[in-house]
Amino acid sequence: MAEAPDADLKTVVLNDRHIVAGGRMVPFSGYSLPVQYPTGIIAEHKWTREHAGLFDVSHMGPSFLVLDRKSGDGEADHVAIAAVVEPLCCGDIRGLKPGQVRYTLLLNEAGGTHDDLMIARPAAEGWGGALYIVVNAGTKEADFQRIAAAAAGKATLNRSDHCALLALQGPEAVDVMRTLVPGAAELGFMHYGSFGWRETHLVISRSGYTGEDGFEILVDPEHAAALWDLLLADPRVKPIGLGARDSLRLEAGLPLYGHDLDETISPVEAGLNFAISRRRREMADFPGATRILAELGGVLGRVRVGLEVEGAPAREGAEIVDAAGTTIGHVTSGGFAPSLGRAIAIGFVPPESAAPGTRLNVLVRGRSQPAIVVPTPFVPHRYVRKAST
Repeated sequence: MAEAPDADLKTVVLNDRHIVAGGRMVPFSGYSLPVQYPTGIIAEHKWTREHAGLFDVSHMGPSFLVLDRKSGDGEADHVAIAAVVEPLCCGDIRGLKPGQVRYTLLLNEAGGTHDDLMIARPAAEGWGGALYIVVNAGTKEADFQRIAAAAAGKATLNRSDHCALLALQGPEAVDVMRTLVPGAAELGFMHYGSFGWRETHLVISRSGYTGEDGFEILVDPEHAAALWDLLLADPRVKPIGLGARDSLRLEAGLPLYGHDLDETISPVEAGLNFAISRRRREMADFPGATRILAELGGVLGRVRVGLEVEGAPAREGAEIVDAAGTTIGHVTSGGFAPSLGRAIAIGFVPPESAAPGTRLNVLVRGRSQPAIVVPTPFVPHRYVRKAST
């Protein structure tokens, strides 16, 4: 039975479609969103792993940052727009190739994480001096303010969160996309482009938050319902809610901001060293560089680990204890993994307790349950990368 949205919550463009489809609407990041459809979270999770799931992630924060005064030299303009955002993050934005997407983190001066986000360089001619940026829903107002302040007098941030952002994920997603927008099916992982579709353009990236191959599609409000309906008319595609999105990303070992990342957690503690670009390390020119470079050198008090848990799932906040019963950390994300048929969790422990195979315990409702440190992802990623040209 679909639930009516709370009057104080924002609604996405496709809200009515979710209600008609039987979506159970719940509050999330200030929006009313479907946590599941009638088939249930486990069925939706497994469908995405085997076929193609369609997620509405329009609560996220897509935007375009564009230079106010372009030189006409595409490379020079890219360097200029990269210089606007690099003081806020740890990624090499200047080094992006046309059409490339990069995962990075907005950092505070103490090296903690304001947010994790995607920043992309357009490939189309005439779009030099612009960046496509997608931030998280719960932090987007602060993120947009932070970016706009850094850009003042140099560039303008154009928000696109009034549009619909859809994620098509799963092993059959590429074949579905090929019937819809053939050119987008040729993208490699972490690349994107703008593609004509009907009377509009779709901004499509080959990326996602499930560990599966897939795409994220930005579409204007006027064409969102038609795109949603067309995708769901394909028998390989079913609508998927927030519940399965969370269990899929947990199996993929992907951090969730506000849980596995926050203002106190650095990229190194979170195991996201790859997001600290080599050039930025050498320049030490990003927020919190002193702390983060020291952590890269081994001065580290906690690290993020994956845990396989015996028994009931260990949820966020559950204590992680060593063999002596001493609390050494806490679970930040946890639940049942439908693909594995067992409970898994992500948490933080001291480095000396982080080696795969280390046996620990978690406290679930006051009861100690065995847990073992395992590598992440729990379920292998199936991203499709193309050979560099």
